[in-house]
Amino acid sequence: MSLTISADRNVNRCALFDYGFRPFFLLCGCYALAIIPIWLYRFAHAATPFGTLPAMYWHSHEMLYGFVMAAVAGFLLTAVPSWTGARGFAGRPLMIVVGLWVLGRLAMSTVGAVPFWLTATAELSLLPALLMLLAPPIFRSANRNAPLLAVVSVLWLIDIAFVVALQRGDGALAGSAMRLAIDLVLILVTVIGGRIVPAFTANALRQRGETVSTVTNRPLEFVVIGLMVAIAITDVFAPDSRVSGALAALAALAHVIRLGGWRSFRTRGEPILWVLHVGYAWLPVGLALKASALLGGADWAMKWQHALTAGTFATMILAVMTRASLGHTGRPLAVSRAITVAYLSITLGTLLRVFGVAVFPERYLLTVTLSGLAWVLCFGIFVVVYAPILWSPRADGKPG
Repeated sequence: MSLTISADRNVNRCALFDYGFRPFFLLCGCYALAIIPIWLYRFAHAATPFGTLPAMYWHSHEMLYGFVMAAVAGFLLTAVPSWTGARGFAGRPLMIVVGLWVLGRLAMSTVGAVPFWLTATAELSLLPALLMLLAPPIFRSANRNAPLLAVVSVLWLIDIAFVVALQRGDGALAGSAMRLAIDLVLILVTVIGGRIVPAFTANALRQRGETVSTVTNRPLEFVVIGLMVAIAITDVFAPDSRVSGALAALAALAHVIRLGGWRSFRTRGEPILWVLHVGYAWLPVGLALKASALLGGADWAMKWQHALTAGTFATMILAVMTRASLGHTGRPLAVSRAITVAYLSITLGTLLRVFGVAVFPERYLLTVTLSGLAWVLCFGIFVVVYAPILWSPRADGKPG
């Protein structure tokens, strides 16, 4: 009898802080669900300033350091134990970094209502704490992913620059910080996506008994990453220049060639797989649009930044969260029809946001609103479907 009761209690207990992806993926989905309706309301009603900065900087900062950073934290806190063989992050340390993320979001929503030093301290506390958790196992194992710690450190320095800009009301510095942060996250997508997308695709092809394999060209890998780093450097010193446009064109071509070796058309019929390819495909599309806008002044390409953020960032985040949450909770790697609808919804919403304004210029607010509603539908479905998965124990009874 006691054994049965114990097993029942284990099944019904909350496992939200048993592994790094659990709370952060749930927070990522919930924040995505909340932040766009808030921004749409503020946008439609002539949003009040963000401190002494234009309101759009709240939107851009919170999409990066709220939504994207929650996904990055959840991914790294889950991937590092797998890479290094170390014990997974759980319990009190995980609760602390989750609490710091929440404090940061509260800080950015109450700018001007509390002393600025409290705002700055709350916002800038997450990434150092995250590094303190990630660095020891990576350095102990001499893991090849140590450079990712440098990327996280630079993202923290960029956030410091943004906080300084917020205090001074320096729009130029805030804009530069956000551009560089976007470029850094794109480098993360280039590196990590270049590993997981072909690997997951190759595994799926083998399981289906197909002899076709993915192609990874090592020199091309260095070229792609090098071009993305060059874009980041150029966007610091010569943003929106012809040099930046030329680099974007070259990088777009390199990404297309890279993606062409990953057998994207072989993923038809497997939503959990093709969504990774769609997310990555937004990267060359966004870069090509950037090149068209900077080199040719094409009005229809002016929303290239949303192709890289709503397209690449959000789609890849959704793809990784839905897949990793299943795999790390002992469930089959197959998504429901509802999640397939979510994949289609984020894709449609991005298409509307990137190209809708050019097609329907007289319906700008309507187009933006419809795009936002597609976003809300996408992440609303994610939260409804995945919240029980994320707070429940593993289906196979294993720890984690």
